[in-house]
Amino acid sequence: MTDQTVANIAPPDRPSALSRVREIVFSSPLVFIATVVLALIALSALFAPWVVPHDPVRLQPAVRLKPPSDTFWLGTDAFGRDLFSRIITGGQISLVVGVLAAICAVLFGLLLGLFAGYIRWVDAVLMRMVDGLMAIPSILLAIAIVSLWGASLWTVLVAITIPEVPRVVRLVRSLVLSAREEPYVEAAIAAGTPTWLIMRRHLVPNTLAPLIIQGTYICASAILTEAILSFLGAGINPETPSWGNIMAEGRIYFQINPGIVLWPGLVVSVAILSINLLGDAVRDALDPRMAKRGIER
Repeated sequence: MTDQTVANIAPPDRPSALSRVREIVFSSPLVFIATVVLALIALSALFAPWVVPHDPVRLQPAVRLKPPSDTFWLGTDAFGRDLFSRIITGGQISLVVGVLAAICAVLFGLLLGLFAGYIRWVDAVLMRMVDGLMAIPSILLAIAIVSLWGASLWTVLVAITIPEVPRVVRLVRSLVLSAREEPYVEAAIAAGTPTWLIMRRHLVPNTLAPLIIQGTYICASAILTEAILSFLGAGINPETPSWGNIMAEGRIYFQINPGIVLWPGLVVSVAILSINLLGDAVRDALDPRMAKRGIER
């Protein structure tokens, strides 16, 4: 084989992460349906002021606890507020809490996990603190934080994020401990490469795919935790519509109008299931082994 022939042999094109996500989403009917459903929930929450047929906070005692009708598609609650409009508007708080909690937990967990896995003395101190924090049930820790600081959106966000950070730290630490023993990392250390550059160039890329799937689990867990806190009266201000608040207000009237609890509960379940399915699809798209199989095909 001549040098000219070798030069003409181009390496196979690697599919981008976006193309892998598109391929997997559209190749699986279940994931495609989950993506569409999640997109509809997110878009309806984003454009809630223009989508909802009624004011979600307007009190109408004359039509309280009405069953579903052409005017009120899902009926009304104990104060005569349109249930459909409140569920759509409540998605704003629930989704914002879920997404922000996932982003914050992943960022803080990534930073702490990198240092714990790469610097041994940091590992000895930090992981004992992480083990102690994980010994406290997350829901109890969240309730304690909200009770100390008062109920608000940012308090709930902090209360949900703090219990999730240790799980991300342990995940990143295990990945860094494995990658630290690889020959290319040892070669970088021997060459005198700065620690921050080794982390950015060699260690962080090895954590991205697992962190994405972990982030989706955190997002789904945060939505559920916010609903639990609001249902227990320790979450968002009751005057602000959220899926948990709607169920909390309707539990007293469950026998009269079960839809007040069932409809927001169904939306929470569908949203969590869709996020988990989509997270699995993104994980598969970013898995190097699946990308390699795609090239071989």
